[in-house]
Amino acid sequence: MIHTARSRMIIMTTFVVTILAAIVAIGLGSVHISIPDILATLINGRNQEGVYTTIIWDIRLPRVLLALIIGASIAISGALLQAVMGNPLADPGLTGVTSGAAAFVLLILLANPELTHLIPLAAFVGGLIAAAIVYALAWRRTGITPITIILSGVAVNALCGGVIGFLSILYSDRLPAAVQWMNGSLAAKGNASLQMIYVYAVIGWILAIFAIRKANIIRLGDQVATNLGESVTRIRIMLSILAVFLAAISVAAVGMISFVGLIVPHMARLLVGSDYKYMLPMSMAMGAIVLLIADTGGRTLFAPLDIPAGILMAVIGGPYFLYLMRKRAF
Repeated sequence: MIHTARSRMIIMTTFVVTILAAIVAIGLGSVHISIPDILATLINGRNQEGVYTTIIWDIRLPRVLLALIIGASIAISGALLQAVMGNPLADPGLTGVTSGAAAFVLLILLANPELTHLIPLAAFVGGLIAAAIVYALAWRRTGITPITIILSGVAVNALCGGVIGFLSILYSDRLPAAVQWMNGSLAAKGNASLQMIYVYAVIGWILAIFAIRKANIIRLGDQVATNLGESVTRIRIMLSILAVFLAAISVAAVGMISFVGLIVPHMARLLVGSDYKYMLPMSMAMGAIVLLIADTGGRTLFAPLDIPAGILMAVIGGPYFLYLMRKRAF
């Protein structure tokens, strides 16, 4: 009971910190805005004219909300994949889901720009195909091990990387328009991107909440799940599709952002344990704040340069991944 109360307190505190961090992030940039001015502008809405209204409502608030939504979605996706594959190495980036979705999106952006409205669907299909290949390659009679996931993910990532490279060369004249997207940038993402993703994200989050019980069952092992009368294969397929869906909509909106799905669930597990009743909402809150910090740091630390959040996450996530490997955390 004490552990439960502590976990709830940690989760609630993280959500509060996330909200405060979002308010601070709105005020940071080439034009500094104080917190009282931010709150006054948000309360008054668009009715109040002024430069702060334009900056906050049209530029920074959509970008901050987008970072929160995408960070939460990728973290939930990673947590679900880790339940499906039975180890904390599963991540949309390492397992090829992100690169598979990116290859299909880039196929539209470069080869068929007139089909831009199909990008979310293309990302979903690409992610599903990549996940299916990794799952098939990694599976052994004894189950899935971290090393088989890594090797399968490397193979699929290499394949998708080859496709992306081929498309980049074939349509090099159109590449500049897609460079920011390929690096996982939230720059110039406004209300249009926010409106495109938030409905899908909320649907995915609700489905993830309903999937908590299944995730808890599957993480106990195939034999336990079977003894409880559950279909292991059906649960794996259901959770995998949901994880790919959340990762794909993120890729469709801002491109490839790696390591959030790996790092955040691992940190959440350390704080609140492995029970998905607590680990999933904790991952959601931590994923939101981690990507928000990465995006805010990218646009402020090196101003006037706007470093894509995907690059910062790779710089931070790579060493952290090596640290986990060194500590034999898997």
